[in-house]
Amino acid sequence: MSHFSMMVEDMGLSPGGASVIEKEVQRVRKTSPRYKVLLHNDPVNSMEYVINALRQVVPQLSEQDAMAIMLEAHNTGIGLVIVCDLEPAEFYSESLKAKGLTSTIEPEN
Repeated sequence: MSHFSMMVEDMGLSPGGASVIEKEVQRVRKTSPRYKVLLHNDPVNSMEYVINALRQVVPQLSEQDAMAIMLEAHNTGIGLVIVCDLEPAEFYSESLKAKGLTSTIEPEN
């Protein structure tokens, strides 16, 4: 019998009563705020140019994803490119601007 279980028995505690003692302290990890990278409608550049620019700036986008974002921006005025941490969001937005597109970032919530 372990020293701990003998202590529990000596104290007259049931094994269930010891669960509070054994419980590990859990650290709550604070997640960093996320940001939306937005593409605004572009009446100047061709749809093909916008799709290619999106894929160059955000390489993980498939052609279908880039087309959907471009169409969303075209039809509603704004398309959601990606949601990520602040630094990459700023990088993506600035890179889109460097390609002549209009982009902004805003907090996710």
